[in-house]
Amino acid sequence: MLYVIGLGLSDETDITVKGLEAVKGSERIYLEAYTSILTIGKEKLEEYYGKEVVIADREMVESDSDTILANADKVDVSFLVVGDPYGATTHTDLVIRARELNIPVKVIHNASIMNAVGACGLQLYNFGQTISIVFFTETWRPDSFYDRIKENHQFGLHTLCLLDIKVKEQSIENMARGRLIYEPPRYMTVNQAVEQLLEIEEKRQEGLCKPDSLAIGCARIGTDTQKIVAGTLEELVDVDFGGPLHSLVLIGSRMHEMEAEFVKEYAFNATTFDAIVKKDYVH
Repeated sequence: MLYVIGLGLSDETDITVKGLEAVKGSERIYLEAYTSILTIGKEKLEEYYGKEVVIADREMVESDSDTILANADKVDVSFLVVGDPYGATTHTDLVIRARELNIPVKVIHNASIMNAVGACGLQLYNFGQTISIVFFTETWRPDSFYDRIKENHQFGLHTLCLLDIKVKEQSIENMARGRLIYEPPRYMTVNQAVEQLLEIEEKRQEGLCKPDSLAIGCARIGTDTQKIVAGTLEELVDVDFGGPLHSLVLIGSRMHEMEAEFVKEYAFNATTFDAIVKKDYVH
C-alpha cells in the first residue's frame, strides 16, 4: 500500500492519528521536501515516528518515482507531504503512477494553506482561483496570473497567492555545465510578491493591484508564530513578516461587512483600512 499522508502546517505533532499509525506500520517513509516546509527538520520527525525518513527531492519524485513505489504492492510505504496530499500537482501524478502499477493507494488528509487561510478572517467560499507568484529574473517576468486575478475580481472574489519556493535549484551556468551544485534555498516574502504585483500593475494598468488595493499578508499560518497583517499593498511592502512560509491574499471587492470587521483586527492602520473598505469594498 502507498500511503500519501498530509503532515499539516506546523510541526511533527500536526500529523493525524490515522496518519501516524500508517507511518509506524510502513517499511519505508519518504518526506517530500520541495513544495513546502515544516517548522522542524526531518530529525524531529524521525524521533517522533521512531523511524528513518528519506528526503524525496523534486528529482526523485518527478524522475525516479520507481524508487518510492518499489515493492509498494507488497509492503507499506508512506509518502509524507507538508499540508494536504493534494496541495500540489506532483502528488496527484505520483498517485496516478501508483495506480498504473496496480499499487493500492490510501490518502490521509490534513490542514493546508488552502483552508487554513481562513485564519485571516475572509470566508473560504468567497475565494476564487488560487494563483502562484514566482520569482522574477532579469530575463523572465511572467504576469499570466494577472488574468486569473482579473477573473476573480469580476465576481468580487478574494485571491489566494501562493509564493515561490526555490529548493535544490541549480543556476543556469551550473545546469549548462552539468555541475550538481545547488543554490541556497529561497522563499518568497510577502514584500517581494507585493513589489512584483505593483510592477505588473504598472505595466498592465488595469487597476487590480494598485498601491491602495487592500490585501492580507500571512506568514507561518498554523504555527505558534503566525503573523497576519492587513493593509494596502503600499503598506504591506514594508512590513516585516519574519521567516517563511509566506502567502498573500488580495481582497475581493464584495468583501462582506462581517469579514471586514474580522480583518480589521489585523489592520496595519485601522483608520486607513476602514476608509478604503467603505469607499471601495463593502456596499
